Amino acid sequence: MRRSTGPGSAIADPGLGPAPPDPGLPPYSPDLNPIEQAWSKLKSRLRAEGARSREALEAALGPALATITAQDAQGWFRLCGYAPAS
Repeated sequence: MRRSTGPGSAIADPGLGPAPPDPGLPPYSPDLNPIEQAWSKLKSRLRAEGARSREALEAALGPALATITAQDAQGWFRLCGYAPAS
């Protein structure tokens, strides 16, 4: 799906590959950085666990990290406009 210049409009064409990054964003934007999506998922999992002490945080960190899968990472890279590995 490629983004068009009109607000909220998109043109679906599977032959074009992933959409390029939004030209209105600078290349260093957090929206174009897949690690930001990983941090977001990790933080939401830790919040759901309710880890409020250091000991609870240390106990919850491993299982929370395990929820981030390779499929998540691939999706985040595609979402940020990076080409898939061949």
